[in-house]
Amino acid sequence: MTESKRYLTCGVDSTIPLELQLFLWECVERMPAPCDYLQVFELSPSGAMQSIVHSSEEPEYRQVYMIPSETPITEKLYIIDDGDHSTMLLSSEY
Repeated sequence: MTESKRYLTCGVDSTIPLELQLFLWECVERMPAPCDYLQVFELSPSGAMQSIVHSSEEPEYRQVYMIPSETPITEKLYIIDDGDHSTMLLSSEY
């Protein structure tokens, strides 16, 4: 993803803890280039861990992260990059 301005929706702001938001942005930053404009994150609880499946279609990419969490959540998010800015949003807000 190109260096661009970052935005998030009200839904992300009210649903996703800040530490997790920052982790998701970092996941995209660490991806090998080239990077698809659409990044998908599926969050689910796994015991006392937060499971995060990060994927994209072009090129095909899939990475699974497990991080400790006292309150793991179930949610699907997207990060969409239009070249000028990137927006993090809940799948329900798409």
